[in-house]
Amino acid sequence: MEKYCSLLVHFDKGTPALANEIKEALQGNDVPAKIEAMKNAIMLMLNGETLPQLFITIVRYVLPSEDHTVQKLLLLYLEIIDKTDGKGRVLPEMILICQNLRNNLQHPNEYIRGVTLRFLCRLNEVEIIEPLIPSIIANLEHRVPYVRRNAILSVMSIYKLPQGEQLLADAPETIEKFLSTEQDPSARRNAFLMLFNCAQDRAVNYLLSNAERVLDWGELLQMVVLDLIRKVCRTKKDEKGRYIKIIISLLNAPSAAVVYECAGTLVSLSSAPTAIKAAATTYCQLLISQSDNNVKLIVLDRLNELKASHREAVMDMIMDVLRALSSPNLDIRKKTLDIVLDLITPRNVSEVVSTLRKEVVKTQSAELERNDEYRQMLIQAIHSCAVKFPEVASTVVHLLMDFLGDNNVASAMDVIIFVREIIETNPKLRVSIITRLLDTFYQIRAARVCTCALWIVGEYCLSLSEIESGITTIKQCLGDLPFISVSEEEESADSSKKSQQASTVSVSSRRPAILADGTYATQSAASENVFSSPTVLQGSLTTGNLRSLLLAGDFFLGAVIASTLAKLILRLEEVQPLITEVNKASTDVVLILVAMLQLGQSSFLSHPIENDSRDRIVICIRLLCNTCEGLRSIWLASCRESFVGMLSDKRARETEEIKAKAQISQSQPDDLIDFYHLKSRKGMSQLELEDQVHDDLKRATGEFTKDADDANKLNRIIQLTGFSDPVYAEAYVTVHHYDILLDVTIINRTKETLQNLCLELATMGDLKLVERPQNYTIAPESSKQIKANIKVSSTETGVIFGNIVYETSNVLERNVVVLNDIHIDIMDYISPAVCTDAAFRTMWAEFEWENKVAINTTITDEKEFLDHIIKSTNMKCLTAPSALEGECGILAANLYAKSVFGEDALVNASIEKQADSKLTGYIRIRSKTQGIALSLGDKITLKQKGGN
Repeated sequence: MEKYCSLLVHFDKGTPALANEIKEALQGNDVPAKIEAMKNAIMLMLNGETLPQLFITIVRYVLPSEDHTVQKLLLLYLEIIDKTDGKGRVLPEMILICQNLRNNLQHPNEYIRGVTLRFLCRLNEVEIIEPLIPSIIANLEHRVPYVRRNAILSVMSIYKLPQGEQLLADAPETIEKFLSTEQDPSARRNAFLMLFNCAQDRAVNYLLSNAERVLDWGELLQMVVLDLIRKVCRTKKDEKGRYIKIIISLLNAPSAAVVYECAGTLVSLSSAPTAIKAAATTYCQLLISQSDNNVKLIVLDRLNELKASHREAVMDMIMDVLRALSSPNLDIRKKTLDIVLDLITPRNVSEVVSTLRKEVVKTQSAELERNDEYRQMLIQAIHSCAVKFPEVASTVVHLLMDFLGDNNVASAMDVIIFVREIIETNPKLRVSIITRLLDTFYQIRAARVCTCALWIVGEYCLSLSEIESGITTIKQCLGDLPFISVSEEEESADSSKKSQQASTVSVSSRRPAILADGTYATQSAASENVFSSPTVLQGSLTTGNLRSLLLAGDFFLGAVIASTLAKLILRLEEVQPLITEVNKASTDVVLILVAMLQLGQSSFLSHPIENDSRDRIVICIRLLCNTCEGLRSIWLASCRESFVGMLSDKRARETEEIKAKAQISQSQPDDLIDFYHLKSRKGMSQLELEDQVHDDLKRATGEFTKDADDANKLNRIIQLTGFSDPVYAEAYVTVHHYDILLDVTIINRTKETLQNLCLELATMGDLKLVERPQNYTIAPESSKQIKANIKVSSTETGVIFGNIVYETSNVLERNVVVLNDIHIDIMDYISPAVCTDAAFRTMWAEFEWENKVAINTTITDEKEFLDHIIKSTNMKCLTAPSALEGECGILAANLYAKSVFGEDALVNASIEKQADSKLTGYIRIRSKTQGIALSLGDKITLKQKGGN
């Protein structure tokens, strides 16, 4: 049986105290023992024990106690005991309690008076309260503020009771007089709160009559004022102009909490430019002045919301928002950059990029926590700015190229991808970028960065000097040939495999080298340590980065080197008039390629060259030995055209996403438009006029009306019982982030009254019922609406099931109607999202849960099947449309979505079309949690046949 409860105490069920032990301790004179006994009694009663024999003992031995702790515990005990009988009448023994409470309210000690008044706030029995009212009113004039503020709360709670207005008829008037003379901030706040809740008109009159002095009121009272303004403006929208002026005056309050609430209230009430700008300025000031990281994150969230609806106002504050980058917290920096990048315009891009450049320079000097990740974020932000506004690229590209040799591979990769895009989109910068790239090429240590840099060199070295510099740089980074001598190969065949992992650098042509296992081996200068870092001695390289990576067994890089050198030779033939120079350079390149093949097939390395890389190097050798015009155009033009197509496709997708985000409100043909030029301006301030104008514009453009998807609502109604059941039930399911609300309609289809009808629900999965079921009585052929709240803790498919149990007057036994199951769809929790290819690959490698679903469908077209999966799973396809074009019988695509709980869902679809037009392959789902992987897999298995 459920009861009203206003007190919760943790109870350890290990060894509960016995009632007799508690009684003995209460009867004694030991105050600490009495305190412990009272605590035990309270905890036992909160956990269902009745202990009726203790009441008289407490009245006799605890009531007279003068100890403050005992008196406080006595009030808690009185709070939880039953004060009425089964028929709702007050028990006779409560008269004893009533006399004690009156004595406490007149007690000389202010603490006893205060806690007693606080206790009365949680008392609902009018028969006990009525004799105490004169004493409560008298405490409003007590000299101690603690007593006065609790007396006001007591008056408010009594006035809210069903018979409260009869008990305290003149309470609002009394409190209003009290408010005009009271000086204590907490007491004033409580008094205003009482008027706010019980006599709103009086509270509004008091506020408007003291509007000029609101700024001098305390923080507590100002917060209640803001609550009142929000409540009044919801019901009386025409009067909000007066209140907005009060809010703007409160923006100068010394309390950060008040200022924050003022800004939020302004945004919710008004669309006037003056009000929105004031709110944005306030948020920016809080962002800079507050040191708490949680506060900064909350303020950034508010700015992000403001940006969505009032972009222009936030755009003017972009440099103030950027000052949040001074925080060392990476989450704050990321949110700040996300907001700023959406607000970039030609007017402010130079200032923003200049600030970002300074931040990048700071990451070089300061050794802060997660500095590499911050630098990577800055590089990505600058990349985004430079792509949108190419004119700023020249100011940052050379600075960022200093980070090509960064130890953080992801950061260096972002830089080289940025350089690759800028060199194509900014023809004026090509010469300077190529020169700078060749100068810094030896610093690059990561193979992935090297491959991208080599592609740039092969595509954009066009003049004779650039081509010769490119070939020379690559040859220097590769070092002397051969990569491994014949004698060394023979020795390495006899020695341990560990000899390839020796981390020593030879400085002479031959010398003994100590291997990892302690043995000696003769090592030539050709076989440098593959892991040692490059050192520059008098301008020359002792160890080339390309050489180190090749000796480590990276032959994909070798294939890229081969294709780059082949492109450079083909370009050299076009610009070099001397055929002898071309032949010499071509011969040197062929020797390099042959040396790489020799290295790949030697026993010096633990892993030989893979077939794909070997074939690519052989193709390059054949190309250099016999070139035709058809092959020349493929090597020198087609690669660039493919890259340009990729960039244009990327921009087209970004443009589509921007258009999709821009939702244009439309009004219906018969909607009313109010022309504000015809409005009377008499007595209206500029702010009030602005506010009314913007409200009218919103109404005219349909922003106040939200289209209701009635068809979608009908789809959410689930029939729980059959039409022939005596009780018919159906539920309307609303899923809102962490909550599921079931609005169940129950209809009594019989001619009898159903008593103790109870909707019993249970759940499977990560679902949890919030409330216990209650009993209802339903008249014949009438209906009842029952609401049930369910909490969701993770993204997975859940099931809600249960029964309707009821009694009738004729049958003593209870009747049960079993309900249909309600399946909570995972699609209600996930939404399409976007991430970079690099982020997708990183998450794919990190996530441990994988669900592999074999393709089994009647659909015969790969593209149609992929579109069906995307629609069924509510995911976003990250693979570019151009990569999905064509009819080759094979299709691979990556899909991505994010749940409301912040969980990532990754899907890779690999589809192959067989000769009989049947589709085969697998769909792999990866996530950090098991639930989302399994639920998505079940969804795909169910939907992939092609049905609805």
